[in-house]
Amino acid sequence: MQPIPTDPLAQRVLLNGLKGVGPVTVRRLREAFGGELSVALGAPAEHLAKIEGISRPVAAAIAARAFDWAAEMGRVRDLGFRLLSETDDAWPTTLARLWDPPLVLYAEGEHFPTERAVGIIGSRHCTTYGASLARSFARDLAKQGWWIVSGLARGIDTAAHEGALDAAGRTAAVVGHGLDLTFPPEAIRLRARMKADGCVLSEFPLGRPADRQTFPQRNRIVAGLVRVMVVVETDVDGGSMITARFAGDLGRTLCAVPGRADSPASRGCHALIRDGATLVSSVDDILTELGESRDQPALALVTDPPEFARWLPHFAGGTAQDAESLAALADCAIAEAAVALTMMEIRGVLTRRPDGRHERA
Repeated sequence: MQPIPTDPLAQRVLLNGLKGVGPVTVRRLREAFGGELSVALGAPAEHLAKIEGISRPVAAAIAARAFDWAAEMGRVRDLGFRLLSETDDAWPTTLARLWDPPLVLYAEGEHFPTERAVGIIGSRHCTTYGASLARSFARDLAKQGWWIVSGLARGIDTAAHEGALDAAGRTAAVVGHGLDLTFPPEAIRLRARMKADGCVLSEFPLGRPADRQTFPQRNRIVAGLVRVMVVVETDVDGGSMITARFAGDLGRTLCAVPGRADSPASRGCHALIRDGATLVSSVDDILTELGESRDQPALALVTDPPEFARWLPHFAGGTAQDAESLAALADCAIAEAAVALTMMEIRGVLTRRPDGRHERA
């Protein structure tokens, strides 16, 4: 049993580290004990179990106080992280709109999101087209002074963070595990860039691995941080749909990018649009939803060099081709199609997929 801390932040760290205890439980404790968490932490388990919504196992966990909050806070300092609570000046004020805001946020970085924040989320298994679009949206929004918020996952999330950083903008990632862990592992370099020009946030104690419970919890924070949520690609059962629902419940503006009618990567976006999300196909569409504009034409998603006019229709809608299939469609020799693919890749019109085929960049 750990001693009861006198510091309010330490009290939150302790409660946050107890199994089965979360923001809703702590709200009930505050209501039952007049806002005094120190009194709640000293209450016997049988007393705590009488509070509505607190089970006996959770009451026992609170009374046992089996989480070394002092060691946790010391390790946070040693790792160069910060601990934020709602009384901290750096605490994102938009989280106040959550009905279950996190007890604490573990933070890495020098800057923290303001109310000028846009979420860009989507599938881990995105198309090259989707990743390019997310990167472009994030880059142009960051140039307009908007924070880009996402979840540091593979695919659309990574592209969004990179786009913001490429524009020397600000980006924040909310992760579904302890801040001392990095998932996916290849995100280590991206985290290093974000540390200087943004932040990485987590509500979970150090060492907590990601699981099916932590990601939905993470998603509500992503939704809580932003003014507009943009879904680029997702299937109907993708995790981004959970984030989108949180955004809708919070009254955030929800936008979705349309895609091919037969593409699983876009089925979720189409469902969101059907259910009332705003269809967006350019940064200008997103800025309109934010009540802003820029003095230049709408962003064209695809610019077709005239010398490639013969070939590009065969890549419409995200269709991928190799030299053999392109030659059959264009009624030409395979060698001629191979040369065309190489030239379009060099010009940045096409991008090569891991399977060797090409699709629109």
